[in-house]
Amino acid sequence: MAIEVEAQITGNIWKIEKAVGDEVAEGDILLIMESMKMEIPVESPAGGRLKEFKVQEGDSVEEGAILAVVE
Repeated sequence: MAIEVEAQITGNIWKIEKAVGDEVAEGDILLIMESMKMEIPVESPAGGRLKEFKVQEGDSVEEGAILAVVE
């Protein structure tokens, strides 16, 4: 079952930490967002394989945007 990882805040994608195809555990940091001069890690909500990123480094995203898919 695919799980979508959503942005919890509006901000910019600062750094992608994992690669598509990587096995991830619940709580692994997938990427880091920047908002209001703070770095916010985005964690995997479940273990599985990182299927895809919907964003790239430097993208601006709104709260609720889909950032990645884990299955």
